[in-house]
Amino acid sequence: MTHGLTVLLALVLAGCATRAADDQATAAEALALLKSSFRANGQAGLDRLDQDETQRLCTLYAGKTLPADVSAQIQKVNLASIRYPADGKLLGDWRAGEKIAQEGRGKQFSDDPKGPTGGNCYACHQISAQEVAYGTIGPSLYHFGKVRGYGVDVQRYVYGKIFNADAFAACSNMPRFGHNGILNEQQLRDVTALLMDPSSPVNQSFPLAACVPHRAASDESW
Repeated sequence: MTHGLTVLLALVLAGCATRAADDQATAAEALALLKSSFRANGQAGLDRLDQDETQRLCTLYAGKTLPADVSAQIQKVNLASIRYPADGKLLGDWRAGEKIAQEGRGKQFSDDPKGPTGGNCYACHQISAQEVAYGTIGPSLYHFGKVRGYGVDVQRYVYGKIFNADAFAACSNMPRFGHNGILNEQQLRDVTALLMDPSSPVNQSFPLAACVPHRAASDESW
């Protein structure tokens, strides 16, 4: 290698190192500014500004293809975090689950700390046929149990998916409801029942055009 190329390579490497250091410093400065701009209020605490390893990796690869090994790592860690009910009972009351799915309050600065927290599930999913206002970010869950079956394995999957969606789809758009303490154990059971109880309206057929499952805007499956 000629002296000129050696010098050029050294300058390039030094520039890369400086750029990386600058990026880290900028990120640290931005985080400090962000934290100084927020205060705990209502149901919103400052802990939401602290990323765990899953969030850090998902931020790092935002807008990029997630490497297979990183995806597998994220799913493995989050799968291990799922806590199933000690008594093995996975289904609660689907009627309570419907109320939770409809409830949009929870973890916001304007929410009463003593007030309810909900899943706001209809913001992303079609669920019950009677509700015609729903989002399309996630896939339709109408007839979920009727199509997938009502067995214990499917119940465990649904409960686990609601508890921590990243265990089944790395960097999911879906909140980690149980992992982050948004919903408690009974609420998780109730929402699971909404999808899995044969008597739930989710698994009933109605002669309405609104019952036709939509095509989700996201590629993530359920």
